[in-house]
Amino acid sequence: MNIWKHFCTITQHKILVMRGCFKLGLYRQGILHDMSKYSPAEFWVGCKYYQGTQSPNNAERKAVGYSSAWLHHKGRNKHHLEYWIDYSAAEGEGEHKGMVGMKMPIRYVVEMFVDRVSASKNYQKKKYTKESSLIYYERGQEAYLIHKDTKALLEYLLTMLAVKDEKETYRFIKQELLRGKVPYEKEELDSRKKRLKS
Repeated sequence: MNIWKHFCTITQHKILVMRGCFKLGLYRQGILHDMSKYSPAEFWVGCKYYQGTQSPNNAERKAVGYSSAWLHHKGRNKHHLEYWIDYSAAEGEGEHKGMVGMKMPIRYVVEMFVDRVSASKNYQKKKYTKESSLIYYERGQEAYLIHKDTKALLEYLLTMLAVKDEKETYRFIKQELLRGKVPYEKEELDSRKKRLKS
């Protein structure tokens, strides 16, 4: 059991996210980010399956077939897309029925972005590059149940970070996105992403 190492890993991650959120004026989210990781339901599982190079939730999944810590975590943290999965209210013909990703509020998409960047820095350490978070996202994106606008915004932010840098991406988020100057719609964000990559 790696109590101290797990504590240091989750605390370092929390500090990185807090710094990122504070830069963006999201003080409350920075302070409260991932507090459930210190709860017994998540903390002791993290200690047991600690690896240091990736989330202990992955090791728990391999060992028992699911992650009890993740199931606890995702239901308490609004910056995870899984928190926003619900049944569709679709009634019209051709509309998707069943489980769907709901459109996340912008401030939680931003926290999700900061979380992903911070996790990449925390686990990759010196191997981290500005492309790391986008590469990790692209490897698993097919499995995500996420609203099209939320997906487009997250992809745009990860692409901006990879193409430009953290300073410019944070400036964009704080000065434009959080102030409502950018439409939170797939079509607009896809168009911006295409221009960004060209």
